[in-house]
Amino acid sequence: MIGARRRLRFIGISLLLACAGNRGAQNKSEPAATAAIPSLVSTEQLAAWQRERRVSLIDVRSDVFTYLAGHLPGAVYLNTETMRASERGIPSQLLSSRAYSDLFSRLGLSFDTPAVIYSAGETGNIDATFLAWLLAGFGHPKVYVLNGGYFKWQLEHRPVVQQYPHISEASFPVAPFRPERASLEDVRRASVSGDAVLVDARPREQYEGSAGAQMRRGHIPGAISHHWQEDLTRVGFGHVWKSPAELRADYEAQGITPDKSIIAYCNSTSEASHVHFTLRYLLGYQRVRIYVGSWTEWAGRAELPLEVGSGAGGRDLLRDYPKTAK
Repeated sequence: MIGARRRLRFIGISLLLACAGNRGAQNKSEPAATAAIPSLVSTEQLAAWQRERRVSLIDVRSDVFTYLAGHLPGAVYLNTETMRASERGIPSQLLSSRAYSDLFSRLGLSFDTPAVIYSAGETGNIDATFLAWLLAGFGHPKVYVLNGGYFKWQLEHRPVVQQYPHISEASFPVAPFRPERASLEDVRRASVSGDAVLVDARPREQYEGSAGAQMRRGHIPGAISHHWQEDLTRVGFGHVWKSPAELRADYEAQGITPDKSIIAYCNSTSEASHVHFTLRYLLGYQRVRIYVGSWTEWAGRAELPLEVGSGAGGRDLLRDYPKTAK
């Protein structure tokens, strides 16, 4: 009798441990199962989706007249500059959650329908990745960027129309809006302490200080130059992202590795969003943020230091320490 009771008790404890273990395993896997981050979609896959399901297509090419001349069937137009405005006098800053919600609602975007964003292609990928970054900040579960953009689609002789789509206003959520961004103080601290890797996504000549529209030229001290177009390669009819293996090798060769915290910046968030998209969404880096103020804000602050020249590993690096700096 006593032996039977002991056996029953042992079986009960085993079942409890097994259930607890299953719950632990389930909880451990839940983030991976529920996390939805933007990704790429090929022209072939998008063409198939258009035949099979409803897709929200957003054309973010910089000139509305290119849209009027021809666009993908069902695409609605959005100029990316409507998604930014000056704040405290600093140009190209983010809007409020409410402003984005109203804008995306007018475009007919909802969490129930995949949102596919396309730009011109190799010259405008940054517009598509910028919108993808914003939508991800709201937690939109189905965001895609068309790999190769309009240029690749058109050269493959896929359908292009001039008709406007019939879009009904949707109800896009207002909050929470949590884009992966870094503040000026985050960047200032990283520049001094090295607790995050700063990545400058602008063209090399702007990084070195030989070009640029801002009142001061150069780059944030300690930043690594990685122009966003370095992530692309020409395949067939246009430029598409390199393979993950190539991208990983390129970034790791510069010391931009997944174990580190990364802060990308450019002039006005767009170029940095391309680097963010590549690292965070294509390569799976866990800690990648964008400095929204970017070089436009940094250059306008005379008390902040800057560097000119080739940067890490270069010989012609000069640092400007403002006289007001402590």
